[in-house]
This record gives sequence, structure tokens and C-alpha cells, in this order.
Amino acid sequence: MTDSSEFPIEDSIPTPKPKRKRGNGLERWEIAIIKAMFARGGFNDQHVQAYFTRPTRTVNHRAFGEIRTGAKHKSAKAASEEVLDAFLAAWPDVDPDTGLSRSGDELLIKAREAMIAAVHTFNGAGLTFRAELFIVTCVIAWTYLLHAWFKREGIDYRYSDKTKQGADKYWELGKCLKHDKSPVSAGAKKNLEFLLEIRHEIEHRSTSRIDDAIGGELQASCINFNEALKSMFGPQYGLEKRLPIALQFVSFGDDQRTRLKQAADLPPHVATFINAFEHGLSDEELANPAFRYRVAFVPITSNRASGADRAIEFVKHGSADAEAVNQVLLKEVNKPRHTATEVAKRVQAKGYPHFKENPHHRNLVKQLGAKNPAKGYGCKGDYEGHWVWFDHWIDRVVEHCKENGEKYTSA
Repeated sequence: MTDSSEFPIEDSIPTPKPKRKRGNGLERWEIAIIKAMFARGGFNDQHVQAYFTRPTRTVNHRAFGEIRTGAKHKSAKAASEEVLDAFLAAWPDVDPDTGLSRSGDELLIKAREAMIAAVHTFNGAGLTFRAELFIVTCVIAWTYLLHAWFKREGIDYRYSDKTKQGADKYWELGKCLKHDKSPVSAGAKKNLEFLLEIRHEIEHRSTSRIDDAIGGELQASCINFNEALKSMFGPQYGLEKRLPIALQFVSFGDDQRTRLKQAADLPPHVATFINAFEHGLSDEELANPAFRYRVAFVPITSNRASGADRAIEFVKHGSADAEAVNQVLLKEVNKPRHTATEVAKRVQAKGYPHFKENPHHRNLVKQLGAKNPAKGYGCKGDYEGHWVWFDHWIDRVVEHCKENGEKYTSA
């Protein structure tokens, strides 16, 4: 039986070398194997090099000569005969779809598999907490992806302290995103910050269903991940072939968005966070598809045989159809805004005729600190800076009225 401490079929992430140069750097276990190969004989520098180069990592041939002569890594111990035999028997230990090394490219393989698992979980029929499950697995995927990139670039992604057991502690996703050399785009970073905060909001708390409310952000994260994966490591590692278009039983009516926004099972604390987070974004950031990916679904018929079988049709930018679609998307960005008088009237129309703008609405605003921008209930309007309110504030006022029984329903 081989010694698992010598042969790296590891459960943990390989320890990165803080100053490793890009595209170079052999692991300690690899150096041990190389020494054993030279000690056995029958391997020259070129033969050995062939075992340790791959598309994601090339190693200069001089490195093998330096190991053979002892010019470098002289104190490193050669692997045992049993470990060398196990290595040669398993080689090439690669993923058949991508050609990635299961040991050397472990982080990249885990990143891809985690995102595939996240999408399959979300698309799974019968699940009721899909968004929560997706976010947790998506965060794992992004963390592994950035660890793989940091490792290749020679960036030490470990904390200075260790665990109680003496193991290395690696950066979480939030820490990775804050690094000066993080390769994640600004829009994708905002998207991930949103998902991380959503995860904090739903952690250990009842959430009912939030899938529809944040579906655009989840879709954007998928696309961002795939683009980042291909940009960092090459187009051959993209997930398009593994995750084709999804089929569904949902048709989209004109009133669907209204029903979703009025859904009673969206937890107030989650809705409050979403509104507050969006309030802190500029119009450009909100419209960035890397933050929230939005698609207008329009049933189409085709007079052309070539287009009749297409499930997706791309509209030319600048065309009349594109302008119509863009208007739909812009409506989503520009939230409806209401004056205090309009809020009172809408609440009265919902069955609380004795709820008045003054004093009831004014007092509730003070009581809840509703004009705090961080709460996302409203903002300063365009006309002389008067405060205006979002739909979510009306929902909160109605909730207040329900909590107070007959106070606003009877004289």
C-alpha cells in the first residue's frame, strides 16, 4: 500500500508558494517523483518533462536538469519506488472532457464541477429552496476559481494564522474579490457582493421562496463565471457544452412581474436588503448585465423555414425590435415612485380607509427611520429634493396596518 502522505491524491487544497512565477513552479510532491524517476534510470530530462507539463502549466526544461544535477532542490527527498510505480500507473490522470490534471488542476476542476452542480440544483424539479442552494454552491465555485488563478499567478491566498489543527486557512470569496489584482470585472464583483449579502440575510433564517425575486442576479453570476473561466484559463474550459438551454413549463404573461413583486412570501428582511442594495447602485451599475441578467421573452412566429425551429432569436442592435425590448428592460430599472399622499391613498385602497398621511404616515416614517437610504424604502425625488417612496414601502405600511388590527379599518 502506498503512503498517501507522499503521493498527492489530496483532500485539501495544495499549498501555494508565495512567490511562484506565472506558468512555472513544481509542487513538492512532483519534485519527489522527478527525483525518483532519475534515480531509477531510463528517463532523460525531456522524458520527465513530458509527465509534468500540461495546457494549464508549462515548466521550462532547465528545471528538470537542475533537479537531476542537484543544482536545485538538493535537500528534497526522492519518492519511494512504490509511490513512483503508482504515479506511472495512474498517468495520465486527466479529466476526459477537458484534459485537466485531476491532481495538478484540482482547483479548476472543482470550480467547474461546483458551478455545474449549482445550476443542476437550481434547475431540479420539485425543489423549494433552489436560490439558497444555488448561492452556496455558486460561492464555492467562484472561490475555487479565484484560488486557482491566484495559485497560477503566484499570489499567496492564505491567512497568516492557521487553524487549531495547524492547517492553512485560505481566503474566502469576499477577501479574494478585494485583492488589488483580482481579475473579476466590476459588474461581476457587484453581482457577487449582492449574492454574498443575500446569503448572509438568508443564513439560518426562514426565507420561503426568493427564486423569482433574484433570478436575474443568479443568471448573471452563471454567465459571469463562464466568461471569467474562459478568460482566465482558456475557451476550451467553458461550460456551454455541459449546460445547454433549459426547458421549462412556464409561460410569461404581461402581469407576471407585478405578481412577483407583490408576492407575499418574500421575507421582509430580504426585500428590504434588496431594495437597499439596489438603491446604492448607479443606473449604469443596475443596467449592467454582469450584475443582473434580464431577458425579454417574446413569443414569435416565423415566415422563414430557417428560423421556424429556433428557440432563441437574436435581435439586431438598433432595430425597432431591439428598441421595444430595451424599453421593457428600462422599465425594470426605473422603479415606480410615490409621494406620501399617493402612499396613503394606495394603503386606503387596500382596505385601511382610516390610514391618513398626517399623522399616521408621518409618524410611521419617524418610528421606522424609513428615510434612511440604507433601508431602501425610498429616495429623494427629482423635484426640489422631495422624498418619494418605492412600492416596497407601501407593502411595509400595509404590513403595519395589519399588525394594528381595527385601528385603520373602523372609525
